[in-house]
Order: sequence, then structure tokens, then C-alpha cells
Amino acid sequence: MTLLDLWLSRSIPMCLLLQSLVLMALCFPSASMCPKGCICQRDLHLHGLNVTCSQSRLKEIPPSLPVDTVLLRLDHNQIGAVPDQAFHGLRLLRELNLSYNAVETLGEGAFSGIEATLQVLDLSHNRITSVHKDAFARLKARVIVDDNPWHCDCALQQAIGGMAHNHEAAARVLCRSSELRDHESRPFLAVDTDLCNLAKRTTDYAMLVTMFGWFAMVISYVVYYVRQNQEDARRHLEYLKSLPSKPKKPDEADDISTVV
Repeated sequence: MTLLDLWLSRSIPMCLLLQSLVLMALCFPSASMCPKGCICQRDLHLHGLNVTCSQSRLKEIPPSLPVDTVLLRLDHNQIGAVPDQAFHGLRLLRELNLSYNAVETLGEGAFSGIEATLQVLDLSHNRITSVHKDAFARLKARVIVDDNPWHCDCALQQAIGGMAHNHEAAARVLCRSSELRDHESRPFLAVDTDLCNLAKRTTDYAMLVTMFGWFAMVISYVVYYVRQNQEDARRHLEYLKSLPSKPKKPDEADDISTVV
């Protein structure tokens, strides 16, 4: 065996080892990049990370998510809120699964920064009752909102109106409660009442009732004041009448006799 053959026989295994190490580095990111309780795997097809944090007993969204995350699973946890800009910086995120959590409300900036790339958003099986009117306004993703105790009001009606491209999701919103009782347990799209005008009319009625109450109170005070003054005047007059007459002086009586 020549020296060249010997060198080649040793170099080939080394090259294979280096290739294996490179592939492992690409497919399995370092533990420091992956949030605690999550599993991170490289997706060579999507050129990013699949981050799985399912059933990890999380009570909040992990604060340090890898910036190249393309798929994020946070389902089956105890997450109670989605803070504004919670996913800001995840510019490659395509799918976000928040199903089976305890989220109750969604603010205007809950999904800020991921509107352009997000394709699927799963919010099913939470405790969502209300959302900001612009929570879904800029999203182009397919939104799944099944099995939430929605309160159907003006803000939700505006939010649903911003999901015109997502008719399937809007059709699955059921009113657990509503501004109008006859809308409860009905699909939200079946509500043909403008709840925003209803709220405005309710406010106008409340203002009218308040103004009428103040006016009635002022009138009552004026009537009471006038009657009280009349009563005081009557008592004062009776007091004056009850006083004894002033007796005449003797000089005045003599003058009268002289004149006669």
C-alpha cells in the first residue's frame, strides 16, 4: 500500500465524520437556542426551526424564541394571555398553534410582526370572550377559533368584519353571551343587528336618562325651595299677627280731647 492510499483511507472517514457533525448541527440546534421545555428541530425544507412546546405546562409564552422559527406549537398548556408583540421578530413564522390553552382576550398587537408570513393560526379550545377590534385586521392567515366562549359585541363584530377573507373562521364563532339575549348560542354571522350602533344608542339613552334625572332633581329643588320660603313667610306673618297691639301714649289722648 502506497502512502497515498494510506492517506486516502484515513481521510475518507474523517470527511464522513465532519459531514455528520455538520448535519447534526443543522438539524439539532444547540440547547441554548431552544426554550426550556421545548424541542427544536431544523426544517430543511422550510429553512427554519420547528419549535414544539406542547404539553410543557407553560403558563406564558417563552420570551426567547429562536428568530428563525417557522412552526411554533404551544398547544395543550396553561397560557393565559398573549401580550402585545409576543412574537415580534419571528419574521419567518408560518404556523402558530395556541389551541387548548386558557387565553381569555386578545389585544390589538397580539400578532404584531408576523402578519405577513403567518399562514395558520390555531386559537381553538381556549377561553376567549373578547378581542380588540383590530386583533385580526392585518392577518392573512387561516384562523381557527372553534370552541371559545365568545361574547358577541361591537368589538367582535368589527374584528369579524376584518376577516372577510376568512369566512370559514367567522362562521364558526358562536355567541356564548351577547348584548342581545336572542343572539345567545347562535352563530355570530346570523346576527343581523349592528351592535356598534346598538351600543351607541344605548349610550345615548343613558345620557338622556341621566340628563332627565338631573333636570328633575333641579326642578324638585326649586319647588322645594319656593315652598319652603312660602312656609317661612306664612309663619312670619302669623307671628306678626300674634304680637299684642302697641298702647297709645297719654299725651296723644289729651290732644285728641282738646281738638274735639
